[in-house]
Amino acid sequence: MTKRIHFFIKHLTLSFIVALVLLGLIFYCWYPTPLAKAVGVTHIILMLFAIDIIIGPLLGLLVYKEHKKTLKFDLSVIILIQIAALCYGVYSIEQGRPVWLVYNVDRFELVRKNELVDTNIQQAQPQFQKPSWFKPQYVATEFAKDIQQRNDEMFAEVLGGISIAQRPERYVELTQAKNQIQQRALPLVELQQYNPKTDVEKILAKYPKADTWLPLKANAVDMVVLLNKETAEVIKIVDLRPWH
Repeated sequence: MTKRIHFFIKHLTLSFIVALVLLGLIFYCWYPTPLAKAVGVTHIILMLFAIDIIIGPLLGLLVYKEHKKTLKFDLSVIILIQIAALCYGVYSIEQGRPVWLVYNVDRFELVRKNELVDTNIQQAQPQFQKPSWFKPQYVATEFAKDIQQRNDEMFAEVLGGISIAQRPERYVELTQAKNQIQQRALPLVELQQYNPKTDVEKILAKYPKADTWLPLKANAVDMVVLLNKETAEVIKIVDLRPWH
């Protein structure tokens, strides 16, 4: 095996291992199934890593000439560009990851990190001031007690599209919304109005503790949150439609 091919295989293998580790982090922690689809980034993430894995080693293969004086410099530049592109891609993915799954009035809303409105972050409870570095967390919203502030937030939602779910200062523990969740939860049979019966039955068979559901409003694909009505516990987010 020539040194050129040997370097290409080592470069490709290392790139693949790094990509595999990062994909595990992204799809297990930042975008747990099926949230990548809900946000609409699955193909973007896979394309980014495919390009980074393939282009870097291929460029190295193209410029590799054993007795070339500038070989080390050329290969170093390629690797640095590959690392920089990968870091930028991972940073962008991290900024757009779901961080809060917020129960708001009669549904859950998926809120990404770059959608948070943090102008009044100091008013938020300490546990809600910074999102987790790992999986998105469940919370509920509570309307402002001050009438003027409540009206301002309502107008911001109507006119500016800024939901109260994007404001951490309005967050409370999900358990505080237990009664409201129980009252608003919908019967499972209604899912058949928006999804093929066989799909609904197949998914529900996996989660026997689920007996009600609520919609999940997301960026790309709205989904369904399965619940246990007695405890108001979230069982699972599933890839079913909550409406037409």
